[in-house]
Amino acid sequence: MGSAVIDIPDGEGVGVTLKEKKKFQFSLQPIISYLRENNKKIQFSLPPIVSYLREKKTKHDMRRVIHSTKVGVALVLVSLLFLLDPIYVQVGDNAMWAIMTVVVIFEFYAGATLSKGLNRGMGTILGGGLGCLAAALAQEVGGKIGHAIVVGIFVFIFAAAATYARLVPRIKKRYDYGALIFILTFNLVVVSGVRAVKVLQIARERLLTIGLGFSICIFISLLIFPIWASDELHDSIASKFEDLARSIEGCMEEYFGIVNEKESQPSAKNSSSCKSVLYSKSKDESLANFAKWEPWHGKFGLYYPWGRYLQMGENLRELAATIISMEDCLQSPRQPSTTLRHLFKEPCEAVISLLASTLRELGESILKMRVCHAEKIVPKLKSKRLELSLVISPSKLATIENGEGYTIATFMFLLMEMVKKVEELAKEVEELGESAGFSIH
Repeated sequence: MGSAVIDIPDGEGVGVTLKEKKKFQFSLQPIISYLRENNKKIQFSLPPIVSYLREKKTKHDMRRVIHSTKVGVALVLVSLLFLLDPIYVQVGDNAMWAIMTVVVIFEFYAGATLSKGLNRGMGTILGGGLGCLAAALAQEVGGKIGHAIVVGIFVFIFAAAATYARLVPRIKKRYDYGALIFILTFNLVVVSGVRAVKVLQIARERLLTIGLGFSICIFISLLIFPIWASDELHDSIASKFEDLARSIEGCMEEYFGIVNEKESQPSAKNSSSCKSVLYSKSKDESLANFAKWEPWHGKFGLYYPWGRYLQMGENLRELAATIISMEDCLQSPRQPSTTLRHLFKEPCEAVISLLASTLRELGESILKMRVCHAEKIVPKLKSKRLELSLVISPSKLATIENGEGYTIATFMFLLMEMVKKVEELAKEVEELGESAGFSIH
């Protein structure tokens, strides 16, 4: 039967069928219902989003805000030398050196600020003093030619000696910035071309404003929400133990947790944690250098054994490299069957569990500054290493065909190397506790 057509005016004289009208009417209802439901969902999902964004404000982000605020406050205080007329009359245009000092030496960590400040002070004093002496001697020679020759000789000798000193590793590590400031200050003073009396006056005024800027930086950096490089290095080393423990567990769980013939693929997260430890040498050395400049504060006193943290970091990086090598081994196309893997699963899981728990115990010992008893940990690790050596004995590997024995042997060898590295770490943590005076409980 044909459908009846009813013309409904739409304002433009166009007719619409009854079926089309019903379709149009009924198609709106689901859309309205959908919008109402999603409106409720949106309303109820807003609080979790806000809380998630709040959780993203980590401790490091807060420290960035604190550091930025401190730099702003320091610049405002030092700018008062220009803004207040009574002070500006006393210092004059030399106030610019105080502002430059704040901009140059104010660093994120308190130790870095103190290091650059003291280096700048020592470089300025030595460079200015020797520059004044050299300028005075050049004036005594008399004559333009004699003056130029003496100045040239002094510039060559001191600039070459200071540059050579900057290339010495031990000096470069701690006093590179001071040597650079020495070269700059010496050359500015000695070639200024003014009389010795005026040189002394300029050096005295500039040194005063530089000292004022340095004092403001040190006061704000050390006394107002200080950010210590020592705390950062201490927590960073302790957290690496946890990162490597999770990497070992994740890698092994994926390898032995497979129930079919698919090859296991270590997750990118495990690899990234190991690589972050592997590439942390430069950061650790910088933090240790800054920590040596910091004054006695909290749990870290003067002459704290920061060198042991660097030694421990080297062993942690070697362990991370071994874990990455194992991950590459697990990604190899030549892998043993799942059945063969499960034959070695029990001894391997026991070793992995011991490694992870030991690493966490060592990390917690460092973090809470408690003495670690290596004599209780090392024997357990040695016994597990001996068990692994029995598992991969030549007699057992000879029974495995198709080259799968070589794959198992490589895997076991890397696992034994990891056990050996953890043994060394346990001894180093114990030595750190003894030299740093960790608490017994």
